[in-house]
Amino acid sequence: MGILARITSAGKSSNNTNQSSLSTGGHGIDKNQVLAPTDPNVINPVNAGTWETVRTAPVNHTPRYFNKAEADALKQVATQKKEEARQAKRAYKSLKKLEEADAQVHVAHRRYIKGVADNELVKKRADASTARHLHAQRPEYARLGFGLDRAENNAQKRVEELKAKIKDKY
Repeated sequence: MGILARITSAGKSSNNTNQSSLSTGGHGIDKNQVLAPTDPNVINPVNAGTWETVRTAPVNHTPRYFNKAEADALKQVATQKKEEARQAKRAYKSLKKLEEADAQVHVAHRRYIKGVADNELVKKRADASTARHLHAQRPEYARLGFGLDRAENNAQKRVEELKAKIKDKY
């Protein structure tokens, strides 16, 4: 198959259309997998999350008076929510640290994977270089083989000549 046929995929059987080979410059990198979110609920441009907020008390659109019981109750709820807000702030800070740690591990792993891929290419280059070197030796080995065949034929011919000489003498 010629290079043009390889490039245009002409002459390939229909069952090999999804298979690619490194030797022909193909790849198995699916951009949808590469860009797939790490979690279905993660925030990204496609999934902006929700725009919900927290609201303990309803918004007062009109001014009003509060009695002592209402004011005391609101003060108690406000004190409780202030403490919960402090704890929520601590929790979100910890969640952010977890995300940062996860991201550091992710980046370190991807650097490792890139190193593995780089070193695999170095190894394959060495293999290809060795294969080319071995192919270059084939003609010399063929010459050596022909030379050995010629030597064997000459030796066999000489042995036959000696046998014939000995038979003639005896």
